[in-house]
Formats: sequence, structure tokens, C-alpha cells
Amino acid sequence: MWLTKKLTNVLVRYLTRETPNYEPFAVSDPSLLATVLHKADVLLVEGNQRFSTAVKYLTRSTWSHAALYAGTSHGLQDIPDDVPALIEADLKHGVVAVPLAKYANFNTRICRPVSLSESERDDVVRFMVESIGMEYDLKNVIDLARYLIPTPPVPSRWRRSLLALGSGDPTRAICSTRIAQAFQSIRYPILPNIEHLSEKECENCRESLREVLRIRHHSLFTPRDFDVSPYFRIVKSTIQRGFDHHQLNWQK
Repeated sequence: MWLTKKLTNVLVRYLTRETPNYEPFAVSDPSLLATVLHKADVLLVEGNQRFSTAVKYLTRSTWSHAALYAGTSHGLQDIPDDVPALIEADLKHGVVAVPLAKYANFNTRICRPVSLSESERDDVVRFMVESIGMEYDLKNVIDLARYLIPTPPVPSRWRRSLLALGSGDPTRAICSTRIAQAFQSIRYPILPNIEHLSEKECENCRESLREVLRIRHHSLFTPRDFDVSPYFRIVKSTIQRGFDHHQLNWQK
């Protein structure tokens, strides 16, 4: 047991080292992000660690990390109430609260759930706050480490399923699965399985009720899913604040 833990800690240190070629192309100023973000928004991050490389490869996506925005009146320890805060699952520290400014130099994307009431947003944030202190699912770390070679021989159709190899321990979490559970707790869809009922099964149904949503297991969610979900709006802070290309100063 102690040997496994020691080897895992060595692996975590290796995976959390920054890659040298990361370039942030579309960084949004944290103060601008804070004026646009709403409580319970999901912030996707293009990470710059070796671990991020494996996640991006397996999910065929730009995004390797997801965090939930908790707002400013969050009552979180170690973060003043006037500081915009995120709740995330960190590889080293488990589920923690961090200031929004942590991702000041990263490419990010805001994914916003629509039609949520204020109480539902509070419920999602509360779910994540109550998760603080949970450990990261290191079984997933070991699985992901196998796919850090430049071009691992894994067919595209199998890559997503490889992310579901974690321990399944309810006291552990990875970044996107815990957020998925938070939304599932209020029955908000991300990427549910859609089943179409037959004429016999839905004999007395209206046409609009022939489509039934089945909850996908939380271990199958990745940061990319919030981006492609038809139930989350993509919000870009520059456009949201009133972008006008006529006011740009181009180099002649």
C-alpha cells in the first residue's frame, strides 16, 4: 500500500509539471470575466500540464479542466467574499476553492446552464462546496498516464471509454465528474442518453413526449461535454461587454 502511494505521488509530481510549448491565444482578463460570469457557470480551461495533454488527447478537445464558478458571496474559507471564486478538483489537493485569478494566463471558455432559478444555482454551488476536501481519483491518473506518449495507438472510438476506468470511489472526484453530479442533483441535463419510444410504448403520448432522457453515469463526463452540450450557452466575455471592431487600432 505504502509503495503504491509513493509511486502515485511521484507520478502526480510528474504529471503536474508544465509543458514548455503552451501558448495562451485568447486570454480574458479576470476582472472582465468576473463581470460576465454567473453563479454555477462552468469555466473550461486549456491546461498546460502533462496531465492536460493526456486529457486533451483522449477527449479530442482543447479543454482539459473544468471548474464551477461560485460567485463572490460564497462564504468559502481562505477566500474573501469579495474575491470571485471557483471550485475545482485539483490533481494534488482534491476538491478545493481557488480564486478566479488562478487562470488569468490561460485560454478559457464560459459554459452557462440556462433557465436555472436562483435557488437552483445555489443548490449546484452548495453541492460543490460540500464536496471540498474530497480527494482526486488517482486511479484515473494512472490510467491517463499511459496515454502521454506522442501518438498512442488508441482508436478514436475507444478513447472516451478509457476515461471511465477510475476507482468509482464516492469519496473521490475528478474535475468534470463532480460538476456533472452537481447538475444531476437538480436534474439538469448535460449530455443525456436520448431514447426514442416506440408507437406501442407511447400510444397515448403527444409527439413531443416520445423522446426520453436517460441520465448518463457521472464518471463518463469530460470537460468537453459542457462545451458541446446543447443545454449550455457559450458566453464570450469580450462580446458580452459590447465588442465593436470599428474601435480596434490595427498596426499599419
